[in-house]
Amino acid sequence: MHSYEALVEGLRRQYAALPPDAPVRLGKRTSNLFRSRAASDAPRLDVSGFSGVLSVDEQGRTADVLGMTTYEDLVDAVLPYGLMPCVVPQLKTITLGGAVTGLGIESSSFRNGTPHESVIEMDVLTGDGRVVTCSREQNADLFYGFPNSYGTLGYALRLRIELEPVQPYVALRHVRHGSIDEAAAFLQQVCANREADFVDGTWFSPTEIYVTVGTWATSAPAGVSDYTGQQIYYRSIQGREADTLTVRDYLWRWDTDWFWCSKAFGVQNPKVRRWIPRKYLRSDVWWKLVAFEKKHRWKTRWDLRRGLPAREDLVQDVEVPIARLGDFMDVFAREVPMSPVWFCPLQQRDRDAVWELYRLDPDVLYINIGFWGTVPLAPGQSDQSHNRLIERLVSDLDGRKSLYSTSFYEPEEFWRLYNGPTYDVLKKTYDPESRLLDLYAKTVQNR
Repeated sequence: MHSYEALVEGLRRQYAALPPDAPVRLGKRTSNLFRSRAASDAPRLDVSGFSGVLSVDEQGRTADVLGMTTYEDLVDAVLPYGLMPCVVPQLKTITLGGAVTGLGIESSSFRNGTPHESVIEMDVLTGDGRVVTCSREQNADLFYGFPNSYGTLGYALRLRIELEPVQPYVALRHVRHGSIDEAAAFLQQVCANREADFVDGTWFSPTEIYVTVGTWATSAPAGVSDYTGQQIYYRSIQGREADTLTVRDYLWRWDTDWFWCSKAFGVQNPKVRRWIPRKYLRSDVWWKLVAFEKKHRWKTRWDLRRGLPAREDLVQDVEVPIARLGDFMDVFAREVPMSPVWFCPLQQRDRDAVWELYRLDPDVLYINIGFWGTVPLAPGQSDQSHNRLIERLVSDLDGRKSLYSTSFYEPEEFWRLYNGPTYDVLKKTYDPESRLLDLYAKTVQNR
């Protein structure tokens, strides 16, 4: 904690040294955002020191963690104690602070909700330069308003989080269903009856959907699978009814191939894959390749020269009530030529809590639907058409859309969906001089 206090003091000095009218930006080496940002020469706060686990309370099942700590490092720090974060987002370089100020989800979310629900307290560097400690009892307005604020109210420097116990292995069953209604009914049953410790699903087509149920196991009589090298996890779903992974490999089962998105780089071809060292089979490598292409557009220009249709980036996660999952997927299957699609059930853990900027009905089981890639455009079709279709559809179905990727909402609709009146009060309280961008400017206008 002495080192942490020194870090905080150094950050305060950095902030005080900024010109009083200069906007405040965060200096980070990694990102899992998929929206372009306008170039800016604004000075950036160096927060690279705010990475690491300060302490672990094995008996109390809590940890004090710095905000820029990646989940990869966090998991490695707490697994030796037989513990894990209550929700571990799918990609290794997502940071704890990023998941709390944004939105994280995984296959334990049907029972543990989202990462911010297991936060006990946190220190936030607010837009006015203060370091504010907040919890359910102390500065509760910031505590309940911080999730989904995406760094526009402040940055989490230290978080005390709940942990939960683990077993050495996770035993999986991949249960196939021939329709979305059948899969939805099974998801509802498994989650309502707590028949598993982990639940997610994979949609390959309207008649091929798998629900994967995972349960803790103390042993692996048939051995464990390894999807960190030549074998590819999502392909195993179609080929195996049962499987077993170590707890660490289960938590990162999607990271190696960025779910299925690594296919775009040709690395799922066995002739190519065998030459790639394991250390490069990970999501942050694929993310850098995507960022390189977005900057230089080499592949895009080459495809257009070959007469291939222009394509629209469609990288989104949305939540819809499980009762509307069939309605969403009917439109998706008809209008969006993309598969696979990921399903992850989510229910708010604390029914009395109100997370102001991302309100969900605590009595409803939602399904997070994740789809990531590009889709071809018909002649005359705009390069926003599929994204705008998704936004309209989610709103029509009483759902919510995460803001880590491109958004096209008009201001009135945006502030209606994301609680503009409460956000306005929070902004005036914790960033009265607007040193940080506001939520609309950052997530829709991409400033």
